[in-house]
Amino acid sequence: MSGPKKAKRGIPNKSDFNAWYPAIVEIADLVDKRYPIKGMDVWKPYGLKSMNLIDGLARREMARTGHEEHRFPLLVPEDLLEKENRLVSRLKAARAAGVDPNELRIDEEESGFKKEVYWVTKGGENELEIPMFLRPTSETPMYTMFALWVRSHADLPLKTFQIVNTFRYETKQTRSFIRVREIHFFEAHTVHANKEGADAQIEEDADMVQSIMHDLCLPSLVSKRPVWDTFPGAWYTKAADVIMPNGRTLQVATYHHYKDQWAGAFDLTYEDSDGSTKPCHQTTFGMSERLLGAVVGMHGDDNGLIMPPAVAPIQIVIMPIAQHVDPNVMKAVHALSDELNTAGFRVHVDERDLRPGAKHFDWEIKGVPLRVEIGPRDLASSSCLVSIRTGGKEQLPLDGFNNSARKLLDSMASTLRSNAQTIADGLVHTFPGFVKGDDDTLIVNEPIVDGFVYELAFDGSDSDAEILEKSTGLTLLGESDTPFPEPTPCAVTGKLTTRRQHIARMY
Repeated sequence: MSGPKKAKRGIPNKSDFNAWYPAIVEIADLVDKRYPIKGMDVWKPYGLKSMNLIDGLARREMARTGHEEHRFPLLVPEDLLEKENRLVSRLKAARAAGVDPNELRIDEEESGFKKEVYWVTKGGENELEIPMFLRPTSETPMYTMFALWVRSHADLPLKTFQIVNTFRYETKQTRSFIRVREIHFFEAHTVHANKEGADAQIEEDADMVQSIMHDLCLPSLVSKRPVWDTFPGAWYTKAADVIMPNGRTLQVATYHHYKDQWAGAFDLTYEDSDGSTKPCHQTTFGMSERLLGAVVGMHGDDNGLIMPPAVAPIQIVIMPIAQHVDPNVMKAVHALSDELNTAGFRVHVDERDLRPGAKHFDWEIKGVPLRVEIGPRDLASSSCLVSIRTGGKEQLPLDGFNNSARKLLDSMASTLRSNAQTIADGLVHTFPGFVKGDDDTLIVNEPIVDGFVYELAFDGSDSDAEILEKSTGLTLLGESDTPFPEPTPCAVTGKLTTRRQHIARMY
């Protein structure tokens, strides 16, 4: 039996994903993990440009749907956290008891998020009268202000978003982009006059997520989270999960329907056209740098990153060949660069005094979609040699190269989508089902394979879900947006249902 292949340029083989992923984020110069606080990486220029381009996709969707960008403070006073804690604890307890939240007394509530935030207790050498914390998300500061901004039905809907850093005291193993303590975070918060307005917003959020995922060339599983995995402050939660190549799922986007549950706690009401006061209904939509983690993990290979054209910091790198032989080479290189820049491409000219092979290695690691060579022989034929990061080379005429480049980038994006879908589909398997043991306990019919996501019909209770999760060691993602076309027996109860669900090991 042959051993593992030798790593190229220090890159482990992607088949060992747990070694490959943390190595490639540094080798490709996305981040530097040596900052002396766990889970707080230093963003390098290439990684930050990639993230900024992803932010650009989010801003595009926000502009298309009428959201306005805001920027709320980083520090939140403790009394606002207490207000959120009381609300969330009440909702959580009511959900567990199966009663209306209004039936619970204040003294039945428990504390919520104090252990998950970073605290600020001093200003200089002075103890603060009211301790503050670094925002984990921004419900409390935003809704405090929303209550001041919303007065009448004319102020609605209010559609806001911000892209900021948030902070969570993460105690699990950190991993760049996937699980960190300082999070590059996108959050949209909306306020509506009624439940129907919030319902429509959730549908709009779902459409925006899929538009962004299309540009990132990422397939996803979209599910309504089970009750116990719903954010306690939400009426329900929907999420998009990317299946990573090691079979684990990565939650990359969530959108929550709050109904009017937060309005009472934050006195968020409006005056209707008939003069009556009514509570507002709200939604939130969140994404983070996990999107970049999904791009890195899904598309990269043994040779480095493969950046989708929409978020590649450099879409085309032009490399002059043997420019010392013919001075016209550099003229042609810069002419092509200027033409491509004018056409809106992100272009870089690599004039380093290195062999072409070394340059190819470097840009291959960084995942640049197109690498263009121009040398004396190319000038003689008025053409250039193009290497495509997903594979293959083409000799193309310099005249009209703009159009050729656009077609190549579109084709590459299609290839990435197809490859990613094939990988994801290959990791989703049909759940093998249960058999009854001697004491009527349910036993999985076949061993659960680590690295697979299992698809099943499930329409059971919370206790049935507990049996499912404990017997498999996996987590129920929730009800899929795409039901089974025909009724199928529930994996636990046997009752016919069209509810398609997935169980997986999650990041």
